[in-house]
Amino acid sequence: MRIHLPADQMPTAWYNALPVMPEPLQPPLHPGTREPVGPDDLAPLFPMALIEQEMSPQQWIDIPGEVLDILRLWRPTPLVRAERLEQALGTPARIYFKDESVSPAGSHKPNTAVPQAFYNKREGVKRLTTETGAGQWGTALSFACTQYEMDCKVYMVRASYEQKPYRRILMETWGGEVVPSPVDDPSHPGSLGIAITDAVLDAVARDDTHYALGSVLNHVLLHQTVIGLEAQEQLALAGERVPDVVVGCCGGGSNLGGIALPYMTNPDVRLVAAEPASCPTLTEGTFEYDFGDSAGVTPLMPMYTLGHDFVPPSIHAGGLRYHGDSPIISALVKCGRMEAVAYPQGKTFEAAIQFANTEGKLPAPEAGHVLRAVIDEALAAKELNEERVILFNYCGHGFLDLAAYDDFLNGRLVDA
Repeated sequence: MRIHLPADQMPTAWYNALPVMPEPLQPPLHPGTREPVGPDDLAPLFPMALIEQEMSPQQWIDIPGEVLDILRLWRPTPLVRAERLEQALGTPARIYFKDESVSPAGSHKPNTAVPQAFYNKREGVKRLTTETGAGQWGTALSFACTQYEMDCKVYMVRASYEQKPYRRILMETWGGEVVPSPVDDPSHPGSLGIAITDAVLDAVARDDTHYALGSVLNHVLLHQTVIGLEAQEQLALAGERVPDVVVGCCGGGSNLGGIALPYMTNPDVRLVAAEPASCPTLTEGTFEYDFGDSAGVTPLMPMYTLGHDFVPPSIHAGGLRYHGDSPIISALVKCGRMEAVAYPQGKTFEAAIQFANTEGKLPAPEAGHVLRAVIDEALAAKELNEERVILFNYCGHGFLDLAAYDDFLNGRLVDA
């Protein structure tokens, strides 16, 4: 069953979680003074519209018409009932997924890349720098920059740069310039924290350049809420009640926030984050102020963290190899509104292959984590013989991650 939302019902405003958080977020701190940052502190990196969204008390923020025009290239995305997976599991649960793999970049990332490029272009910025792990975010920003005739420089975590050459080619096809990170140590596998440092230092060195971040920050999660807002309308069209559980994989928190935040004020809906056991930020990290990058040049944020100098193993789910998490997601876990689970990558590939063989869609390694959690939820419902509506975000396809599947299928995958 595929539920399509009519194009004229696509959301025209983003859902802002800040005014309805269980507890107010602590402010980010300046890396030098350790005082709360203000708009002027962020202006060298971001356009004022995004800075305002980062701190906005408004519940709803209108999506500019120029952004909607590009989002309509692929949105609204389908909501799909995974009936063949349900049958294979023998579960009474009903499983629905939001198919974000239909975007030009093959993932949820363009939902924020397009508005970020738009607001920067409107402020006269000619060039954006960014980091990318597996390449999904760098791909999305390269696509968005070419829509607005902007230059894009992508610092790709070296482990993923070497594992996923076709991601680099796709970024270059859309005009992005891609270099491995760290730039000064070819033997280092890299991390998202190091790549952020590289991209930020590049941006602040040029007057024509700003920095764009693909996850973690409040305005990024804001832009992603089109996912959950569409899902709410589509579940209603399918005759469903609100879901019992909403699940997303979590690295920085953008796709998880996108599907989950519109449900956060409903106490009957469980929210679950699925992360890698090799980078268990929410399940084993410490909640404290920490830098978003490895060198300590970005503001300190209140979040669950493994330490800004943490370098995770080179797992294939490069988009989840981040030492910290979104302050919004971290605060929800800290207060008990959201749960978190962690899985070794072998278990996630088992789930991904079961999904590919039942539903016919090949998941990105990141999406394997949410599938593992969804399958476990469905099996728990089976054991209890209870109906359970499970909603998850299918955040991206794995067509450019076939080397990862080759490693798994031939016994070369390290079960980190």
